[in-house]
Amino acid sequence: MSEHSTFDICVEPIELCKLLKIANMVGGGGEAKTMISEGNVLVNNEVVVQKRKKIRHGDVIEHNGKIIEIAYNPSKKSAEFISTVVLASKNSKKKKRARSKARVLSSEAVTEPSNKR
Repeated sequence: MSEHSTFDICVEPIELCKLLKIANMVGGGGEAKTMISEGNVLVNNEVVVQKRKKIRHGDVIEHNGKIIEIAYNPSKKSAEFISTVVLASKNSKKKKRARSKARVLSSEAVTEPSNKR
């Protein structure tokens, strides 16, 4: 077996397609999904075709002759990562609020004409 390097992740589990992208094993997310679906990625010496396969500490990923072992290290969170997670959660709350208001407004619009009669 060829020598492999260790790659630290700060979130566990992580999806395989995202891991390939952040580990610079592929050029982008689309390429990662293609490589996985074509059977060009091994997880723990088994071919995997699940793009969103959950990867955890201790898993060994192999693609295109490069082998990495996954290590979970929550202290490696970058400021960019933290701000991305915070923004994503804020945006999802805004979207949920906006959807619920839209439903109320649309139901009022439907009931108003019947009330005027």
